Amino acid sequence: MKLQDLLESDLNISITITIKELKEFADYLLQQSKDDIERLILETKQPKEYLTPNETAKLLHVNRSTLYQWNKNGYLRVIEVGGKRLYRQSDIDAILNRK
Repeated sequence: MKLQDLLESDLNISITITIKELKEFADYLLQQSKDDIERLILETKQPKEYLTPNETAKLLHVNRSTLYQWNKNGYLRVIEVGGKRLYRQSDIDAILNRK
């Protein structure tokens, strides 16, 4: 019987595990949750709600090193979704409206 089957069953059982195994299980659960959240974000995002660094730099007429500095200073924050660095269209629009 797999661990997932045990978790979903109504069985009243006790198990003994090491601290290392408990940490590995917690890490597994966290990674699964992170993957689920990233998948949901990607599934629910609207087209062009997020822009790549190259698209963002072109739209703002700056280079990518400027985007890096802006992120570092908190002026325009980058987000990571599924290992990709993206910028919110709404954040970019706010900067464009300030100019």
